[in-house]
Amino acid sequence: MFAFRHSRTPRRVMTSPKEVEIKLQLPPTSLSQLKKIPFIHGLRAPAKRATEVSVYFDTPKRKLHKKGLLLRVRRIGDRYIQTIKASTNSRLFERDEWEAKLAGAEPDLNLAAGTALEPLAERKLRRQRKPLFETRVRRTVYPVTNNGRAIALMFDRGTIRTGTRSAPLCEIELELQRGQMTDLFEIARELTHALPAQLALQSKSERGYELVDGGQDAPVRTVPVDLAASTSTREALKIIGRACLKQVLRNKAALIKGDPEGIHQMRVGLRRLRTAMSLFADLLPDPQSAAIKSELKWLGAELAPARDLDVLTKRVATAVKKQPARWQGVPSLSRELAEKRETAFTRAQNAVTSARFRALTLETAAWLEIGAWTNPQDDLVRDRGAVPIETSAAEQLTRYWRKIRKKGQALARLDGQSRHKLRIQVKKLRYATEFFTTLFAGKRASKQRQKFLSALEALQHALGDLNDIAVHEHVITSLGAERRRMSPRRAFAAGLLTGRENARLDTTMAAATKAFAQLEDAKPFWR
Repeated sequence: MFAFRHSRTPRRVMTSPKEVEIKLQLPPTSLSQLKKIPFIHGLRAPAKRATEVSVYFDTPKRKLHKKGLLLRVRRIGDRYIQTIKASTNSRLFERDEWEAKLAGAEPDLNLAAGTALEPLAERKLRRQRKPLFETRVRRTVYPVTNNGRAIALMFDRGTIRTGTRSAPLCEIELELQRGQMTDLFEIARELTHALPAQLALQSKSERGYELVDGGQDAPVRTVPVDLAASTSTREALKIIGRACLKQVLRNKAALIKGDPEGIHQMRVGLRRLRTAMSLFADLLPDPQSAAIKSELKWLGAELAPARDLDVLTKRVATAVKKQPARWQGVPSLSRELAEKRETAFTRAQNAVTSARFRALTLETAAWLEIGAWTNPQDDLVRDRGAVPIETSAAEQLTRYWRKIRKKGQALARLDGQSRHKLRIQVKKLRYATEFFTTLFAGKRASKQRQKFLSALEALQHALGDLNDIAVHEHVITSLGAERRRMSPRRAFAAGLLTGRENARLDTTMAAATKAFAQLEDAKPFWR
């Protein structure tokens, strides 16, 4: 697999430009449509083609990857290029990059001087580093140069190989060489309108590490948010939004495979993003932000039935196993629920493979990077965005906490709709707490935050369970309403199931009341 020959490498100075690029994934069958795209058909400079073989190095414990670093040696013909890259979760399309020519295929850590890798380039790393995986691609490069912009439009088709596993590669990279981010997004829009191309936020190296660890297409939980106290509120929203968008896109593969956890985690990413937009609503008075929020709401609505029916189907299946054989109507209802679940899963899969989803994810990324809200004309909005996030975070946490305390103290008297609204407020406060974790990181604050967050999670879970009971009763009842006649057995079974859900009300309400009392006892960690 890794057939590069070892040779002694002379010391050379590395270049250190920033890499700014947008990546799109697409099916190989769509490449034939490429030359039909008007702006590509009209390019004057000829395309350049080359075969590139890249080997990625790390230690057995993935020391570089954990630090957000990449060490790669690429062979193009008889030339070898060593590349070091540094990335963080706070950026989507920009990475620090250092390149140097090599005489052979082995990396030279002497060339790490002045790079992000330098602090780690000690003797132990030199001893332990080894090739983990490689990519082999046929690359076609179209230079796009006009109106003062220069963009390398690259089409890569090939494979990622680990030695025991492989995965196909087919993607477009738009690398900014001269110009603005708006130029990249303009071309990305043209491509996604003409081809079934999807914004991709994973690099080849990230896909390679997943392949090595056997984690490809697995559900992805919350992407960490790392905020510094000096960060402006406007920049903090960008960082939080990028992490949420990553979670949404990274769960598409699991959702398409029919993994219920993929649907759940994509919904979590969506809710977190919408929560961030609510937290910083005073920075987003523009129509573009409203349009993005509306589309995010559409996607959430497409995914919700699959999640709700998956939870209910599992509860009914458990009931079928536990109940006596004389409850003969329950298996029939269970089968019907399973069919509805499959229909809902198909609806969710159709949503995330649609042109609307592809447009939504690309436009959300563009909104985060270059949206109208990032450069407001209103002085008041501009000043609000310049406030340090530590200040505005404390204000937002206090605002949500006051709302929850007021409603929570009347929890026993709230109707179902009011409890649902309280659940949403609790969820928003939990997400906000997670967003702002690094801002209140002292030992005392960390201990208080953990106690506060544990109580918040318990309250969210109990309120979520109360909401599930209401949703499940509605679904079970609607099964009968959909039929003109329901057999006595099925009617009896529906009554049994709704009764089981109702029986959980008292214990679940008690759990919610207890969790709220614990939350009141927990001191706000941000004060």
